[in-house]
Amino acid sequence: MTSENHGMHRRLKNRHIQMIALGGAIGTGLFYGSAQTIQLAGPAITLSYTIGGIVIFLIMRMLGEMSVDEPVSGSFSHYAYKYWGEFPGFLSGWNYWFNYVVVSMAELTAVGIYIHYWWPDIPPWVSAFTFLAIITLINLVEVRMFGELEFWFAFIKVIAIIGMILLGILMIFTGIGTGGQAIGFENLWIHGGFMPNGVWGLLLSLVIVMFSFGGIELIGITAGEADKPKKSIPKAINQVIWRILLFYVGALLVMLIIYPWNKVGLEGSPFVQIFSKMGIPAAATILNIVVLTAALSVYNSGIYSNARMLYALAQQGNAPMAFRKLNTKGIPVTGVLVSSACTLIAVVLNYLVPGKVFLYLISIAVLAAVINWVMIVIANLKFRAAKGAEAKKLEFKVPGYPFANYFCIAFLLMIVGLMFQIEDMKLSLYVMPLWLAILWGAFWFKKQVIIKKEELHR
Repeated sequence: MTSENHGMHRRLKNRHIQMIALGGAIGTGLFYGSAQTIQLAGPAITLSYTIGGIVIFLIMRMLGEMSVDEPVSGSFSHYAYKYWGEFPGFLSGWNYWFNYVVVSMAELTAVGIYIHYWWPDIPPWVSAFTFLAIITLINLVEVRMFGELEFWFAFIKVIAIIGMILLGILMIFTGIGTGGQAIGFENLWIHGGFMPNGVWGLLLSLVIVMFSFGGIELIGITAGEADKPKKSIPKAINQVIWRILLFYVGALLVMLIIYPWNKVGLEGSPFVQIFSKMGIPAAATILNIVVLTAALSVYNSGIYSNARMLYALAQQGNAPMAFRKLNTKGIPVTGVLVSSACTLIAVVLNYLVPGKVFLYLISIAVLAAVINWVMIVIANLKFRAAKGAEAKKLEFKVPGYPFANYFCIAFLLMIVGLMFQIEDMKLSLYVMPLWLAILWGAFWFKKQVIIKKEELHR
């Protein structure tokens, strides 16, 4: 097999990698989706994000250990293929690609809704198509263009969250926006206690919390084009836990001190409420800018990572050879165009059959995220076993190996079990065996084609 990195340009700087990691850890869920998890766990949602953040950090360290040792574009699909076997490489690569296509479709559809807020006369599908074309073209120019765009998208999200936290702290301690009276911390326990729905509520909230971290494994995908992967990848991964504590736990803690947990989200986005209380009239417009950039950030990352995953799959022989072709800038053009075209088809389907085909695709994507993480954990175990005594020389070791790996597997299996208790999540569990069967069927078909080709050449 030829080198994964052949022809690709290492143009992503350290600041790009740091912001890409940051963007992957912060989704639109913090601005809009936090109300659902808060209703399940109350103020204990801060504990849920801490627990989930620790598990994600360990999984990212497992991916980081392999990425620093072998900085390739295919990330965990490459490691699964090399250290585990052909089918694991095939499954993890195509599962990741499809997962990110579906997530990209959702975000691209959301872009149309956000633009519609300012210009209601523009049909959402027109806005979605326009941004699809712009971001696809940017991804075809040069990898550094992707990195630069992602840097600024993530920067806007970070500034918005820091602004919310700082303004919230002012409200808590100075009484600005609350009639001059400091709020105090009583809201954390006076409405049924810190954990109003008990341990069960906390456990159920973990299911939704974990999915808010989906896409964070993009850090590993960038390894093949990072100019100094052995420096930037460890730095980005080590900072993941602090980002989660600051941006998720910090923002939610401030929010829950200001508002009773049982009222959060009932009067619109908590983010808008905080800015409105501070006397900032453009709160809704600010939020719309932030969620628009967050959605575009996910779509930008989706096109980038999917093109690289198809490139890696082609390197393995698990995708058509056309995906191996790079232009003079080291861009896998076919992968970018095909991934973009797939999201375009989904937007059309969502326009023609709203709420039907899309729901089934999303249900697969939800569980696909868990499959991705399980594959990373097991691939790391196989990677270590293959290294043998050489493992002592690894530069970026997983803390607590192999117990950390077994703990993460057990935790993810618990998450799958808890999904049976959430009505909206059950569909994905029933679809999972079908999805895995489709992947196995595709792999079997690929093997049969190869066998017949070999027989013809004898």
